[in-house]
Amino acid sequence: MADDGGGGGGGGGAAEAYRSYKALVESADRKFARVRDLPPYGRGAHHLLYYRKVFKAYTRLWRFQQERRRELVAAGLRRWEIGEIASRIGQLYYGQYMRTSEARFLLGAYVFYEAILNRGYFDAAARGETPSPRQRPDLGLRYKELRFHARFLIVAMLLNRAEAVRHLAERFRALLEESKAAYPETNFKEWKQVLQEITRFLKADRAFTNSRPLRYNVLFDSHPSSLPYIARLHSRRVLRLQDALLTSYRRNEVKFTELTLDTFRMLQCLEWEPSGSFCQTPTKETAENGGFTDESGASGLIDINLAAADMTDPNLPSNPRKAIIYHPSISHLIAVIATICEELSSDGVLLIYISASGKADHSLGGKPNTNVSSESYLYLGSRGNGGLNNLYPEDLIPFTRSPLFLIIDSDNSQAFKAGHTWC
Repeated sequence: MADDGGGGGGGGGAAEAYRSYKALVESADRKFARVRDLPPYGRGAHHLLYYRKVFKAYTRLWRFQQERRRELVAAGLRRWEIGEIASRIGQLYYGQYMRTSEARFLLGAYVFYEAILNRGYFDAAARGETPSPRQRPDLGLRYKELRFHARFLIVAMLLNRAEAVRHLAERFRALLEESKAAYPETNFKEWKQVLQEITRFLKADRAFTNSRPLRYNVLFDSHPSSLPYIARLHSRRVLRLQDALLTSYRRNEVKFTELTLDTFRMLQCLEWEPSGSFCQTPTKETAENGGFTDESGASGLIDINLAAADMTDPNLPSNPRKAIIYHPSISHLIAVIATICEELSSDGVLLIYISASGKADHSLGGKPNTNVSSESYLYLGSRGNGGLNNLYPEDLIPFTRSPLFLIIDSDNSQAFKAGHTWC
């Protein structure tokens, strides 16, 4: 991301460029809102169409602000506005990763977030706008900065960038303490809760020591070339893991935002570990004057095409698509499963992972149902509500028409064992 754009121009040219810039921002924001409101588990053609439109809009906006940077700055463009655009692009990449499970989109989000952090687009000191002792930083920008750090932290965690995670957690804590001191009359209760979730999540994750990554790694596991031999075991029908639904519902479970520790680990177990060549992105390219321009995230120069097709790993199969839902109701869970099954191909397998208790927490107001055995269901609820929060094995029978792989992480998992009572 260059600090200076194309040629200058008079005041009229700068004003016209700024009006064009604002029009592009409004158009991109409208498309972004449509994509943000789409359910994460839907994968129809219209979802792809929306994403193409919003990526095209932000690509156009990004290039415009790069080419006309000098005029826009002269007309009043502020650095945090550039950071806001880059943050939106990072969110788009992350959203596309959650929808497709393609690691290149996750890396794209990391590149944009890392550049925002290193360039300090939301930081007052880096913007040269350090307030005087009597002047407080803008509260709205402070909220943007806190949200940015939380989003970046999730991406860094999913990529297992331990040093970046530690650094971001420390920055988030310091930023929150600074905010509370600058705004003593403001209640940062929600952000305090986010910090508590971060601390608890990282503490629990550090307690898990593993000599190998959770992701499927060719250094430890069978190489993809062995898959044809595995396929011979299914001479009549070759199946592949196409989709996975991950959900959990436990009281006081360790989580960060809506990503619980259980689903966080399962998500990694269902992905291939990117090979070394996959993570190598071009860092320098020859400029017209014979010099080099650094395209790495550390320099702040961001190439919007960095997470495009050249970052795919041809040596590995594609990851199964995953839908992660947090604390769903029974009806919502069944609706999501039905939506995924409807789009499942004839050779596709659906994996369902459910982490939940096998009994209601009556201390929270739940009343035991004497007509139903306490050993025949999972309890997906925070308070007792009759049988409305109970997931029975029979609820999943309609979905066994397609190949189904079921993982029940519960003290009552035996109720869902094949041949036990329901099939």
